[in-house]
Order: sequence, then structure tokens, then C-alpha cells
Amino acid sequence: MDGLLSPEPGLVIWSGLTFLILFLLLRKFAWRPILGAIKEREDKIESALASAEEAKAEYRKVQEAKAQMAAEARQERDSLLKEARLTKEAIIEEARKTAKEEADKILADAKAQINKEKADAIVDLKQQVAKLSVDIAGKILSQTLQTDSQQEKLIEKYLNESNFN
Repeated sequence: MDGLLSPEPGLVIWSGLTFLILFLLLRKFAWRPILGAIKEREDKIESALASAEEAKAEYRKVQEAKAQMAAEARQERDSLLKEARLTKEAIIEEARKTAKEEADKILADAKAQINKEKADAIVDLKQQVAKLSVDIAGKILSQTLQTDSQQEKLIEKYLNESNFN
């Protein structure tokens, strides 16, 4: 047991020399490729993290653009609804105005027609009264002037009333 705790100088030299050779060989042939692979993996991880950050930023931008577009769409919808409401009110007001003008025109035409018919009736009535008066006067005169002496007296009377000067 004593041999295990106190190593022999030759064993230590050969073990050290073997370790040194193995270290140099590993350093020359394995260390650089291992470090290169680790560095490459580290770069890939950093690149993936940067891509994830970019994607996150892009997602935020898209969300903001989406929210802005939704706000603009709501604003445009409200604007269109307001414009449609104003157009509807204008159309209703125009229809009311047109209906009132049409009713006023119809009423004025009816009044004019009534006045025309009234005037025509008055003219017709005057003509009938005049015709009737002439007929009555003719009948009265024909009955009163049936005798020659009465006719002569009437002629003399009108001649005396007339001035030939």
C-alpha cells in the first residue's frame, strides 16, 4: 500500500510526459475544432436570439399597425355613417320640400281652375240673363206694340226726344 501513495519518479515522469504529449496532441488536433464548434454553436444561438428579438419587434409593429388600421377603419366607418345620416336627412328634407312645392302647385292650379270656372260660369250666367232679358223684353214689346197706333206713338216719342242739331 505504500507503493500507491508514494509514486516512483520514473512513473511520474512518464505519466507527466504522456500527459504533456496527449495535451499537445489534443490542443493541436482536437482543441481548435472543439472550440470552433462551440464558437459556431454560440454564434448560431446569438443569431437565433437576434432573430427572435427581430421577430418580436416585427410582431409588435404588426400589432401596432393592426390596431392603427382598426382605429382608422372605425373612424372611416363612423365618418361614412355620419355622411349617410346627413345624406338621408338631406334627401328627406328635399322630398318634403318637393312634396310641399308640388302640393302648393296643385293647390294653386286648383284655385286657378276654380276661379276660371267661376268666371266662365259668371260670363255664361250673364249671357243667359242677357239673352233671357232680351227675350222677355222682346215678348213684352211685341205684346205692347202690337197695334199700329201704339207703334206710331212710340216712334214719335223717340223722335221728339232726339236732337238732330
